Amino acid sequence: MNETRRELLAAFAEGPISGPALAERLGVSRAAVWKQVEALRDDGFAIESTDDGYAITAVPDYGAAAIEYELDAPYTVEYHDSIGSTNDRARERAADSDRDVVVVADEQTGGRGRLERSWDSPPGGIWASTVLDPSLPAAHVPLVTLAAGVAVVDACRAVGVDATLKWPNDVLVGDDDSEHGDADATADSDAADRGGRKLSGILTEMEGEADRVSWLLVGIGLNANIAGDALPDGATSLQEQVGPVDRRAVLQTILESLSTLVADPDTVLDRWRAYSSTLGRTVCVDTGREQIKGEAVDVQFPGALVVDTDSGEQIVHAGDCEHLRPA
Repeated sequence: MNETRRELLAAFAEGPISGPALAERLGVSRAAVWKQVEALRDDGFAIESTDDGYAITAVPDYGAAAIEYELDAPYTVEYHDSIGSTNDRARERAADSDRDVVVVADEQTGGRGRLERSWDSPPGGIWASTVLDPSLPAAHVPLVTLAAGVAVVDACRAVGVDATLKWPNDVLVGDDDSEHGDADATADSDAADRGGRKLSGILTEMEGEADRVSWLLVGIGLNANIAGDALPDGATSLQEQVGPVDRRAVLQTILESLSTLVADPDTVLDRWRAYSSTLGRTVCVDTGREQIKGEAVDVQFPGALVVDTDSGEQIVHAGDCEHLRPA
């Protein structure tokens, strides 16, 4: 059903098309075409019967079919008004061998970030988890996390928000240097620790063996049309920055950029460096075993942070990174 819907929406995106032409293109009966058209109307599409055939004249704000319409990426969309966690549902889809599917919700009641931290996910945000079918070894998965960050920043900047990337997976707005004093004095400030106000987070999960990834899912939480007073401390939203945005267009930009980057992984690191607010900064990275302090000088394949410390350069593959203000 979803694949037929995508083919139908792709046909509509090219312009008016007759019922018989749709039936031939989709390989279904005219009755099946009519049923699909009615289903799109029920989803909120305005579809008129013109002399040239069916034509879409208005698209709903959000929802599975709305996101798929004119989407230049190979994904089908499963939409929920409310769900516990899009990542949990995406894991179920992955276990059923579904690939290239995006689970989207208007609201999450049990959203989570890295290290099982809770993630506030009220209505109006973009909460989406994409199940990928990558042909890459497990050790290369961090590159996909960086790609997702680049894709989110692409979409934020497309609507006028000057977002940046903090290693490994945060999308931020603003910089604490101009707003806060010594880092030690502001250790209780989430925004100060991050180097800005958090706009989006990314959670990547996978299953596979050392030389092969069976499935990989990328969960993206983006504060889109959420008022400032509904956000946790240290966070911001697209709405707070530039006013309400078209969530459909923002998510489409994310998915299209992600698809392009995953298909051409050699471009990811340079794109990430261009958007980074971590590189060139004094940082403290907590790896769980030690704290590494120094200047973040580069990111290297498949996503490790290079920190220039008093004892030389250290390569950090995972950890919590805090931006510090230079003494």
